[in-house]
Amino acid sequence: MTDRFASPQEFQAAVGRTYGPSRWLLISQARINAFADATDDHQWIHVDAARAAQGPFGATIAHGFLTLALAYHFLPQLIEAPVARLCVNYGCDRVRFPAVVRAGSQVRARAEILAAGEVAGGAVQVKTQVTIEVQGSDKPVCVADTLTRYYF
Repeated sequence: MTDRFASPQEFQAAVGRTYGPSRWLLISQARINAFADATDDHQWIHVDAARAAQGPFGATIAHGFLTLALAYHFLPQLIEAPVARLCVNYGCDRVRFPAVVRAGSQVRARAEILAAGEVAGGAVQVKTQVTIEVQGSDKPVCVADTLTRYYF
């Protein structure tokens, strides 16, 4: 279920609230290869299945930044502001990759609103901790404190 926000004040009132989980998403080798092509990061642990099978993770793994980028795939499944005229990614305060995502794994996310404060231009800056987990593991694969600005 997605929570919908209609004003900066509604975001401020939601500080401490948790959301999720989102739907599962398959991290295929094709997705990993496309990310490698987009970023020119073709390290063998991401794109060489034969070599990676003999490596430390036993398979190819997703780039950490691919996993981080998925935060903005998952957030709209959990938090929306349909009446906002604009929503922009303002950055991250903290990002960690405690575990890897092997090709063929499923991931999903949970979120918690950590802070929300009004900024110039009728916007609210929302700090949301997004925790991405991989199916079958208790250890998260990415924990990121994202900053999003919603302009009303």
